[in-house]
Amino acid sequence: MTSGNNGASTPEDDDPFGYLYADGQANGAQPPSGGGGYGYPGSVNRVRAVGQRQYGQQQPTAAYGQVPQQQGAYGQPNTHYAAPETFPGGAPTAQQQPAYSGGGTGRGGGPNTKGLLIGAIAVVAAVVIGISVAMLGGDDDKDPTGNEAQSTPTQSESAESSPSPSSSNVANEEDLPSIDAKALALGGTAALASDIKGAQADGGVYVTGFNQVGSSVSWSVDGIPKKGKYTVYVGYSVPGKDQTATLTVNGTPASTPVDLKNWAGAPEGDYAKGWTKTYNYVQLNKGTNTIKVSCEQGNQCDALIDRLWLVKGWVK
Repeated sequence: MTSGNNGASTPEDDDPFGYLYADGQANGAQPPSGGGGYGYPGSVNRVRAVGQRQYGQQQPTAAYGQVPQQQGAYGQPNTHYAAPETFPGGAPTAQQQPAYSGGGTGRGGGPNTKGLLIGAIAVVAAVVIGISVAMLGGDDDKDPTGNEAQSTPTQSESAESSPSPSSSNVANEEDLPSIDAKALALGGTAALASDIKGAQADGGVYVTGFNQVGSSVSWSVDGIPKKGKYTVYVGYSVPGKDQTATLTVNGTPASTPVDLKNWAGAPEGDYAKGWTKTYNYVQLNKGTNTIKVSCEQGNQCDALIDRLWLVKGWVK
């Protein structure tokens, strides 16, 4: 080997077309053959035709310049190529479909918005129904016996009769005066007695003889804290039939009577089972006031009276 000419001793110096030139022929270049390289003796075969090797097996190589084996027609298997997925351990070819759970539109496993909307509507409907039932079933201002209480009077009325046997108003009571029958001032044929059971006054004492025109009970009440609205209660008993009386406050008769109705449902003539109470709305002055319950013309006064008491405000 001469200086400056390394010959064709290394693969990178191979000339695939050396046999076409004079210097290549002088160096012994030959046309390519099945076992040779690119024309020089001892050359390295490094290039393979496309599709020459299959995975997993040795394929014959085509000599340089030869036409490679034709592939199959379109759609037919290629004998020179096999996809990796066709060999053991190869990747599957089927496309994995995303998991889907019902309730969506088929585009994924998103939330069931239709179901959520229906549930929300159902909750709203239940709330509306509950409110409606509560409003329809509210308090209609009736007493337990089924009798409706009378409407609230105007401020121009000195008193309003609104009987109700179930009205205790303990929560609205303050330290206001009350009076038993034996402390009342009596007028006309009114008198004290205690032989009929059931009176709530001290000692079971009550006022009888009230069923004559001109009969009355009067209460001079002290200690009213301020001028304003109050409710006066009357404890009484009637013998089965509804009765009435007249209420007078500070000398002014009320425009409505005291309703002495048979709220207790007592049988005819049975005073012992007729004890109950009624109430009227009144306007009182600060300090001392006079309250009178009397039997006047037009009243039906067959009743026993055992006590009177006050409650602040117009209440039931």
